[in-house]
Amino acid sequence: MEQVTVSPKYQIVIPKAIRERIGIKPGQKIQVISYMGRIEMIPVRPIKASRGFLRGLDTSIEREPDRE
Repeated sequence: MEQVTVSPKYQIVIPKAIRERIGIKPGQKIQVISYMGRIEMIPVRPIKASRGFLRGLDTSIEREPDRE
């Protein structure tokens, strides 16, 4: 677990190990969400980077007899 300090301007530095693990680049946008008393930061990825992330997902479900 990494620890950061909030500057007087309310800025933080994302530790290098975290940046490298997640692949954050300079100038990249990050969504910041307040959730249940904590702050979550989610890197915004281009939509093309999401292509195929559901590949292999089993989409078969049991349907009600009148829905087939």
